[in-house]
Amino acid sequence: MKLVLDAMGGDYAPEQIVKGALEAAADIKGTIILVGDPDRIRPHLGANPPANVTIHPASEVIEMDDKPTEALRKKKDSSIAVAARLVKDGEGDALIAAGNTGAATAASLLSWRPVPGVYRPAIATPMPGRHGNSLLLDAGASPDVEPQHLAQFAVMGRAYAREVMGRVNPTVHLLNIGEEEGKGNAFVKEAYEHLRNEPWFAGNIEPKDMFRNPVDVVVCDGFVGNLMLKCAEGVGEFLFDEIKAAIPSGPKKLLFAPLKGAMAPLRKKVDYAEYGGSPLLGLNGLCIICHGRSNARAIANALRNAQVAVRGQVVQRIRESFQAPAEASAPV
Repeated sequence: MKLVLDAMGGDYAPEQIVKGALEAAADIKGTIILVGDPDRIRPHLGANPPANVTIHPASEVIEMDDKPTEALRKKKDSSIAVAARLVKDGEGDALIAAGNTGAATAASLLSWRPVPGVYRPAIATPMPGRHGNSLLLDAGASPDVEPQHLAQFAVMGRAYAREVMGRVNPTVHLLNIGEEEGKGNAFVKEAYEHLRNEPWFAGNIEPKDMFRNPVDVVVCDGFVGNLMLKCAEGVGEFLFDEIKAAIPSGPKKLLFAPLKGAMAPLRKKVDYAEYGGSPLLGLNGLCIICHGRSNARAIANALRNAQVAVRGQVVQRIRESFQAPAEASAPV
């Protein structure tokens, strides 16, 4: 197994990216390929790096504020472009990237092309809940889609939920403003019609119920999904900051010591670093997209999750799903 890691992408690259690779190296049954500027990568490897961590040179970097397609055209030797080509050429089994999300998506799409039967890729993001994680897609890859594409997202999400999350016969909900049939705007109502006859479709779900009910997969368009994700992140950070600010300083602080222990499991549950990254599904290759501010722990977990997804043959399982006529949706 070869996991290709863009060492130059993210707010804390390459230091935290390389440290994440070193942290995960012992758990990876294969090679971690760091793609980027060797002169900037080597100082963070230490004197005796693990034998399964290697460097593949790339001379350019796509920055967070670069326009993805234009940057890929001008920077053909950028770390993300080189990393995607390695996977395309069979020299890597998965790509892990924490840099410009649009560039990672575009590089993957242009290099690998969609699985036959898939017309839009989707980012599948784990969402914490009382009964374990659910999977939300699309979380931002395809903001402009047709209602029937959500049926394709459902098929891809079910494959990932089975092979990586261990869900048996996962069900799919449609994100909506109410759980009753007939709720929502014209887009969501039409998406419902494309899903309603599937045996695994569980109906509409409101955002609040994703966090408190047992849920496997939830589908929506990428615009709504990205808003949902960022809203959840913002509310979580706000609540923890408010709780921290409410704890008094000085001797009275000791009275709140038990609260810290009680909150630790919750903080871990909502910490993006625990999940590492989100898979980009629907392409002839696997890309794990990480948060732009990923630290070493997040990168290490993304590498571990990528290994699970490669072993589970997620891309092949999705491809097989769309070879079955009953599972695939008609093209636009």
